[in-house]
Amino acid sequence: MSMNSQTETHRDHGQAMDRMYRFQRHIYDASRRYYLLGRDRLLDRLQPPHEGSILEIGCGTGRNLTSVAARYKHARLFGIDISQEMLKSALATMQRPHGGTPARFACVDATCFNPQLSLGQARFDRIYFSYTLSMIPDWQTALQHAATMLAPNGELHIVDFGQSEALPKSFRKLLFWWLKAFDVSPRADMKRVIEQIAQELDMSIHFEACYSGYAWIVAIKPKIRTENYQF
Repeated sequence: MSMNSQTETHRDHGQAMDRMYRFQRHIYDASRRYYLLGRDRLLDRLQPPHEGSILEIGCGTGRNLTSVAARYKHARLFGIDISQEMLKSALATMQRPHGGTPARFACVDATCFNPQLSLGQARFDRIYFSYTLSMIPDWQTALQHAATMLAPNGELHIVDFGQSEALPKSFRKLLFWWLKAFDVSPRADMKRVIEQIAQELDMSIHFEACYSGYAWIVAIKPKIRTENYQF
């Protein structure tokens, strides 16, 4: 794909997200709390170093970063999203009292942004995706790009829809049909791609299929810390 074609694709995706969330963003958190499962479990596991940097890719309304700010009061927070509309909500959300530090945001594409130019930070101690890989068309590139931004001993965390592998086939079929209406596609080969990235980085992967496979929670961590990590 040429650079112009790639730029046009990214712009089209951003515009599509703006159209989708221009009005939805006002009810997004209230409507998603019942089926975006495992988000708080992921946030509990971030455990950044003191004054460490945390980046959320696809930060949406800022719901997760607000929770991160309350959990890790000395962390430095960053968020990106391709939707200008969602970032309006994120900025408003982070202005509310939450007991933590403010976040720095940028409207950029997850697959190709320059973190130093966009956020004033080149590397991050923790990077996470929360139900965003299933919405990013070129999600493999977004994952690989995120891995390049990890600081030494940094960790990459993911929670997203799994394959509902232990749930009835009828439920899985209905769920996937419903998600498709919102341009959401659970990534069947996500674990394989993550394993490849972990191998390239010489890091370990921690994978959990929770809620009968409804959600997958994954972490790529330095091998030196494997023995100290518990699910």
